[in-house]
Amino acid sequence: MLEVEIKARVPDLVAIRERILLSHAGTPARVHERDIYYNAPHRDFGITDEALRLRYAGGTCTLTYKGKKMKEYLLKAREELNCGVESGEMMELILSRLGFLRVAEVEKWREYYSYRGATVSLDEVKGLGSFIEIEAPGSHEQKNPEEFVREIAKELGVEGEPILSSYLELLLDAKK
Repeated sequence: MLEVEIKARVPDLVAIRERILLSHAGTPARVHERDIYYNAPHRDFGITDEALRLRYAGGTCTLTYKGKKMKEYLLKAREELNCGVESGEMMELILSRLGFLRVAEVEKWREYYSYRGATVSLDEVKGLGSFIEIEAPGSHEQKNPEEFVREIAKELGVEGEPILSSYLELLLDAKK
């Protein structure tokens, strides 16, 4: 699946949350997410611009592969493949046995909203601050996913240049 999104740092989530709720976007699902990122033994994901993540959230665990960012898009766009995992602890052990190395952990509280068919996430990321992410739905069906997410960002009052870095990249940069 193709993921096309806008990410922006926001000083205050309250105003954006109010705009979303006024649009009758429904009650948010607030979830604590703990993401563990890995690097491969056979290639450096930092160089290839890929990511392998194990996400613990709401009593579930998901393994995600993210391909390199697609340069033909102005926003952050990449292939994303997800797979539910029965036991996160066992998957961590399997990855370790295969030589995958833990790179970092990103911890956040996330509120999920459905807004005009897009997924809007309000994030409080430990060590980084507050962000909004707006992701186009099933981006292959969307004629112009970039235009769609930019339009939603404008409606919600999100200003400034989109952040093209992942939370992992932002966290690693902050530690330098």
